[in-house]
Amino acid sequence: MTAIKHALQRDIFTPNDERLLSIVNVCKAGKKKKNCFLCATVTTERPVQVKVVKVKKSDKGDFYKRQMAWELRDLTEVDAKDANKENPEFDLHFEKVYRWVASSTAEKNSFISCIWKLNQRYLRKKVEFVNVSPQLLEESVPSGESQSVAGGDEDALDDYQELNAREEQDIESMMEVCEYAISNAEAFAEKLSRELQVLDGANIQSIMASEKQVNILMQLLDRALGEVDNIEGKLLSYEEMLQSVKEQMDQISQSNRLIQISNTNNGKLLDEIQFLVNYMDLSKGHIKALQEGDLSSPKGIEACINASEALSQCMNVTLKPGHEKLMAVKQQQHLFSELRDTFARRLTNHLNNVFVHQGHDQSSTLSQHTAELTLPKHSPLHRDLLRYAKLMEWLKNTQREKYEGLSRTYVDYMTRLYEREIKDFFEVAKIKMAGTSKDGKGKFATLPRKESALKQETESLHGSSGKLTGSTSSLNKLAVSSSNSRRSQSSSLLDMGNMSASDLDVADRTRFDKIFEQVLSELEPLCLAEQDFISKFFKLQQNPTLAQGENVDDSDGTVHSRPPSEHRHSISEKDMVRMMMNKIFQSIETELNSLIALGDKIDSFNSLYMLVKMSHHVWTAENVDPASYLSTTLGNVLVTVKRNFDKCINTCSPTSSTHWANRLRNLM
Repeated sequence: MTAIKHALQRDIFTPNDERLLSIVNVCKAGKKKKNCFLCATVTTERPVQVKVVKVKKSDKGDFYKRQMAWELRDLTEVDAKDANKENPEFDLHFEKVYRWVASSTAEKNSFISCIWKLNQRYLRKKVEFVNVSPQLLEESVPSGESQSVAGGDEDALDDYQELNAREEQDIESMMEVCEYAISNAEAFAEKLSRELQVLDGANIQSIMASEKQVNILMQLLDRALGEVDNIEGKLLSYEEMLQSVKEQMDQISQSNRLIQISNTNNGKLLDEIQFLVNYMDLSKGHIKALQEGDLSSPKGIEACINASEALSQCMNVTLKPGHEKLMAVKQQQHLFSELRDTFARRLTNHLNNVFVHQGHDQSSTLSQHTAELTLPKHSPLHRDLLRYAKLMEWLKNTQREKYEGLSRTYVDYMTRLYEREIKDFFEVAKIKMAGTSKDGKGKFATLPRKESALKQETESLHGSSGKLTGSTSSLNKLAVSSSNSRRSQSSSLLDMGNMSASDLDVADRTRFDKIFEQVLSELEPLCLAEQDFISKFFKLQQNPTLAQGENVDDSDGTVHSRPPSEHRHSISEKDMVRMMMNKIFQSIETELNSLIALGDKIDSFNSLYMLVKMSHHVWTAENVDPASYLSTTLGNVLVTVKRNFDKCINTCSPTSSTHWANRLRNLM
């Protein structure tokens, strides 16, 4: 234990200017045995501070570390458990009760004795020592006499001083006067005793003579004791004041902690409020634009677009947990919902009026195109409506029902408009086609003769190359690549017509070819422009359809997977475009079939012209967009033309020359 005490003093307490007085090896009562040391220490500097320090040996080495310390003035009670029997357990009552078990009863008693001494010497505080043997406390603190006796040896050792040179000379001179001191020690001692008595008597007389001074000294001592008592009283009052100051400082410290917590909470609350203000605040200008914005002027439309985007951002902000319970947030969300509904209603009514107004304006211009074989252009209408494309996208994302209602309204108005335009356009085309034979006094009267001639001139086809029955699957074998090939094919047809039926009017066929080409040329840009407008205005995707779950990267052409939900969404929007186009232009296929029937009735040979022209336009439409409405419709009409051409070939006579049949085969 002495080695441990020395090591603790050197490693732990000396660096902290402390002196180790007592040590006891303990462990906590009732727990797994983990030994540590309780040390009683005092500081080497004044004022002296007395502490009880808990020291524990480190698990990673042989060095010790200071774990906990208590001020001795905070100690209220020492419980030794049993004053009569040897018991190593004891309790120390600080702010709470610490229960210990010493390694031996002797170490416990020595430590408690040291605590008692330190309390009596430095603190003079009333600490209750319970179940402590009185003999232990008496041995620890003996009376004044026993203390002087017990500590006499130490005091003598501490007060011993060697004789100086002068004292040695005095003793030697005295021994020289008494020459017999060495030979007769008793006589020398007797002489010294007599002289000492004379000195004592003189001292007593001197003391008695100085009684007055002694009384004065006693008075001074009494006054000094009074001053000491006064000072002690002041020190006690100062201590009470300091205790009050300490309590006030503790309260101030607690208040500071509460203030710091309050400031932290205020900062967090300010951040939350700032978040809500930044992301859920809609400016008055945007609110006014949504409620009263002019939807007919470019500036008003731009302001409404900006306001709708700001409203969408406010409504789509991701709120943190608990925000939705705030009354202000609920009110703001209710305001946003009302603004959304109000603006969606205003936008729907305005666009409905625009559709009706534009439909009436377009109807009023139909009379300008009746005399010409041209279709009215809808680019001004498309240009005016495309200004609302972003608003339609907002309506699609926020009010799907109103968006679909607008789509149906647009389709209804445009269906009636295009139906009138296309009907008038095809009436003009039919009049021009029928007018090609009026110079010959009735084109329809010459039809049997022309069909008979064509039948006689093509009879050789059945003998040389077999019967040309054909089917719709052979349509893809038509090789029509450019306008130059179309002109060469047309000239070949004219040459063949001259060879096969010299009595046919070549000028009429050329005029019919031009009229049919003009009809297709007018329909093609009209359908493509309307489909492009629908895609842009109603924000419907029009990308080419890929395989399900695949997507092409434009950078290197590689195929990447994409979610099936995105694929289904894209397909549904394409289907919506196709459905709208089918309803708007539902009369085109019927009118084309009627026009084809008229051309075939005028001249059966016209089916060959129509087959060539229709094949080229189908090929062109498929290159633009294979899934477009125009490509699908022209493909269906091409089937009808091919059937008419097969019927024309079947009705021809098989007695024509093999050369004519080869020319026709090369043309096909």
